[in-house]
Amino acid sequence: MNTTTKPLVIGIAGGTGSGKTTIARSIVAEFRAADVSHMQHDAYYRDRADLTAEERARVNYDHPDSLDNALLVDHLDELLAGRPIARPNYDFRTHRRTVATTPVRDTPIVIVEGILIFADPALVSRFDIKIFVDTPADIRILRRIRRDMESRGRTFEEIRVQYYETVRPMHLAFVEPSRRVADLIIPEGGNTRVAIEVIVDRIRRELVTLGDNERRSSDPDTDDTARARRDLR
Repeated sequence: MNTTTKPLVIGIAGGTGSGKTTIARSIVAEFRAADVSHMQHDAYYRDRADLTAEERARVNYDHPDSLDNALLVDHLDELLAGRPIARPNYDFRTHRRTVATTPVRDTPIVIVEGILIFADPALVSRFDIKIFVDTPADIRILRRIRRDMESRGRTFEEIRVQYYETVRPMHLAFVEPSRRVADLIIPEGGNTRVAIEVIVDRIRRELVTLGDNERRSSDPDTDDTARARRDLR
């Protein structure tokens, strides 16, 4: 892969439990580790050290304001400029960022996935390909219940309350409308092999196109010179 090519940034959005991570990992698996970086919006929740543990537990984490989009935009710009970044890590049990960060190197392909990435115009403007994973609500909530109970130490009652108080209303207010900006919508994501193959093929073609455009822009010949050369043939 041409490492001089401008990085191709892919955004994958969709509701909670829609299968975004599964699709992102399936795409990553099609490329060399040195060629692709996988960024998760969840890592960029704000570190509300100013709040008590009880207050942090009551924050609406399904609203766009709960995420540090400015930092994610800065990190994407760094990667686009060919510089590595130190991505934050977030502990969902304590609702705090951890001290340790994760290094992310600049690569030809950058995949960003998250529920609310299409709700922020600054993020949307940085995506070359925008994918929305459209999965029925009953499938999504069942996946979320299992994930939150197994991985985040939540009780069923906590999950139920959060779903009705913030998850569902914020999905209707921000996530569902954001599908309008998508270039491609994948139904019932996570197990759609045909869709993955189409996306991977599109990525490869986009990288070739970006590489061709970069080579043309770095050519010392102007358009007038190129036309003159054609006229002489």
